[in-house]
Amino acid sequence: MEELRIDCLHQTAEELDKAKVLKQHIFRLNHTMPDTEEYYELLHKVFPNLGENCRIEIPFAGVRTGNVKFGRNVIIMPGCLMMSAGGITIDDDVQIAANVQLISNNHDLKYRHIITCKPIHICRGAWIGAGATILPGVTVAVSYTHLRAHETGRNL
Repeated sequence: MEELRIDCLHQTAEELDKAKVLKQHIFRLNHTMPDTEEYYELLHKVFPNLGENCRIEIPFAGVRTGNVKFGRNVIIMPGCLMMSAGGITIDDDVQIAANVQLISNNHDLKYRHIITCKPIHICRGAWIGAGATILPGVTVAVSYTHLRAHETGRNL
């Protein structure tokens, strides 16, 4: 798995503007009445690759959410954080409990302005338990049905 590196000190004006717009959309989403036309419109702006019949509860926080690809019938409970620079793929029929963190990027230990990124893949039917943190490069396999927080530094 190849690592992507992003230099945070040298982002283009377009990249910075895109991040600003996303932050504003997420703020509005978190302050909009759920299950309204405005809510679903904002949800699709935050997640342009949202699958059919997905439910994402607010509050939500995220970065580079255009890099998140959803299958069908995904449920994400409140308090989810998606740091998505490395990409996150969530297959069909996945359940993610409250306060889960999906972190596909980290900082280089020597050059902290460099973000190191590896994709996360949550396979079909997985269930991730409350408070778990999934780290860069991890795949949660279909046969692993319930993930607890202390088991997230390796492929499962």
